[in-house]
Amino acid sequence: MTFRTLKPLRLAVIASATAAAFAAAPAHAWEPTKTVEFIVPAGTGGGADQMARLIDGIIKKHNLMKQPMVVINKAGGAGAEGFMEVKNSKGDPHKIIITLSNLFTTPLATGVPFNWRDLTPVAMLALDQFVLWVNKDNPAKTAKEYIDMVKANPGKYKMGGTGSKQEDQIITVGIEQQTGAKFTYIPFKGGGTVATQLVGGHVDSSVNNPAEAVAQWRGGNLKPLCVFDNERMPYKEKVAGDMSWYDIPTCKEAGVDMDYVMLRGIFMPGGVTQEQVDYYVELFKKVRETPEWKDFMAKGAFNQTFMTGEEFKKWVAEAEETHKALMKAAGFLAKQ
Repeated sequence: MTFRTLKPLRLAVIASATAAAFAAAPAHAWEPTKTVEFIVPAGTGGGADQMARLIDGIIKKHNLMKQPMVVINKAGGAGAEGFMEVKNSKGDPHKIIITLSNLFTTPLATGVPFNWRDLTPVAMLALDQFVLWVNKDNPAKTAKEYIDMVKANPGKYKMGGTGSKQEDQIITVGIEQQTGAKFTYIPFKGGGTVATQLVGGHVDSSVNNPAEAVAQWRGGNLKPLCVFDNERMPYKEKVAGDMSWYDIPTCKEAGVDMDYVMLRGIFMPGGVTQEQVDYYVELFKKVRETPEWKDFMAKGAFNQTFMTGEEFKKWVAEAEETHKALMKAAGFLAKQ
């Protein structure tokens, strides 16, 4: 059986920023009256933290908000600390949180009394990609060739990933469910460590995000076999040798019919008003128009899908069901 994330609509990339975009902004029905706390339910240095701090820097540089913003990491309990902080701040429009897959995996795996419906969805900023990477010396030329090698030697091949019962291991389980292959999953603390372990031959493959392994790819130590999305990445500038991100086939094209993308979205506490939500939607639209954001998206090879409103809520609800199915199949759900 194939498990899929909801395939997001490809929306047009917002037009290039101009100086006029940051000229006198229209009056808002509501805007912050004190410091906005930007919660990151993960540790410093990771993808969510990097994105939050970039956003904070962009807002300050372009004077997009009158009140200050402060980024606060609350990583305890696989992000549960951050989610509970926002859940317990019902009605407070001066608190926002950036999300990743632990929006789903943490409550499902731990049983912590939290669900995304306790929050107010604001916007999908982007979707983070996952790539199947192997060491440069691996003889496999395609994802199917590598999976066939794994299938022929159950448990022999090691998949390195970030954490346990989180997205890297969930993707690994999805591959196993879809193909019949069987990996030995080895968890590490971060994507950078995973890439280093793969370069050193201590694991045989990984499903790192593009930004986590691009340096090793550019250095000729790793090679990408496929991207877990239903379309190729659009970035055609050469990255490693004569290859661009666009040259990496989708996993379906490469013979492994599975896709998985990770949400990079913004939520507010429950009980806020539509006017308050609209303020942040407009704020993040302006952020996405800046050259700094566009450069960050290109370097990280992000899927730049943007969603708000009911469309975003529907995507989140379906993504939750996908995670629930994958985690149930893997035995990762918390005991009831």
